[in-house]
Amino acid sequence: MSEAAQGFVERLRIGEAALGEVNRLLTHPGNQTVEALLGLVERRGGPEEINRRANEARRLDRLLARLESSGSPYLDDVLWLQRMRDEEAFVSIGDYREETLGGATVAAAGSPVTLEISALQFFPWLVEQAKRAIARRELLPGRFIRVRCMQEQCQDQGDTLAVAAAMQILGASYVETLDTRGTDGSNVHLGGPETITGYFGGVGQPNDHALRWAEEFLDYYMEYGIRQVLNVNAGTVLLGYLLHKLGIDIEFKISVYMGNDNPYAALWTLIGARLFAREDGTTSLIGFNWSNSVNNDTIVRASWLRRELGLEDVVRFEHHITETYKSIVVQPYDRLDELVELAKIVPNISAKHEGGPPEVEATREHPSDILEYFLPKAEIEAQGLMGALGDNYLDKHDAVNRTARALLRNGVGVVAARLHHRDA
Repeated sequence: MSEAAQGFVERLRIGEAALGEVNRLLTHPGNQTVEALLGLVERRGGPEEINRRANEARRLDRLLARLESSGSPYLDDVLWLQRMRDEEAFVSIGDYREETLGGATVAAAGSPVTLEISALQFFPWLVEQAKRAIARRELLPGRFIRVRCMQEQCQDQGDTLAVAAAMQILGASYVETLDTRGTDGSNVHLGGPETITGYFGGVGQPNDHALRWAEEFLDYYMEYGIRQVLNVNAGTVLLGYLLHKLGIDIEFKISVYMGNDNPYAALWTLIGARLFAREDGTTSLIGFNWSNSVNNDTIVRASWLRRELGLEDVVRFEHHITETYKSIVVQPYDRLDELVELAKIVPNISAKHEGGPPEVEATREHPSDILEYFLPKAEIEAQGLMGALGDNYLDKHDAVNRTARALLRNGVGVVAARLHHRDA
């Protein structure tokens, strides 16, 4: 910093009086905005009771019992996954590294990168992915993103329960996308593609929909133990901070759709996370998904900000390496080479795979398409698309392993599902 800049940088310091005003506002008995959230939490029994019920719902034995009592056809596959894990049918991370390197010695560099895949829409896709991983001695990712409508999946023969159980068996984190997400008709003036420019003002969760989002989270948290959800709006980000500060163990990841694409956006988001962190330094913000347009320099600068705020081990930076082939970015979109360099200097990041390798996608009769994420299952089946969409998902699995091998060859470790790390 230059001497001249040092002369006026102190003007940026936030005064104690201003911080006091914020605290006064948050705790003011006349603050109807905060009161509405407190009322919601109170009606559910308070933070301790909410957490107790969520922890009970999340227990693996309870999830399996619910699958059995409902006659779910997915139970056998969940138990198969458990058996394959116990029999160590999945390749270990040590063997995978050795097979990738072929005996070569590579100097260690950087911190391990979490392997991430999106979107796991249907539980049977996970089973096929696991079979492929066993047959080909490949890695399952350590993180899964789901973007299927919650109400539909909960009515689909135990899909929600099966995925929740499977994630515990695999040892992976996962994120669900709540139905109150802004494209659910919440903005009555928008009508789909014919009013597409209206969405440029922000999808959002207008008016009372932010509180509905919080209520929907509590529903699934207490019923299924779902802790991590997607977040797309500044208001629901704040609600996530406040719920966690109140003592509810919510975790969320900010979506790519929020448009964080520069260090100043990162600074604003991270300041909020730090201000509302608990005394132990934890925050509900556990995933920070960057915009597709972000470059390595921005992530490096934001990494410094994250570290200085004490959030380096808490907030994971999530970076798209591949994208769906249609309807979101100009192709070919492939950030693998940039990731390899970034991973050597930025810790706690994940490599997100939303599409297959572009050169593979280009050969598909039906390449992946972001607009198909919210197609109802009945419509997918009526159009005969389930097989093609399943193939698209397996292409993403292949992209995950392409990334894993590239990182290992450059001395960077990877975080896969925990069942692979038994020898680590």
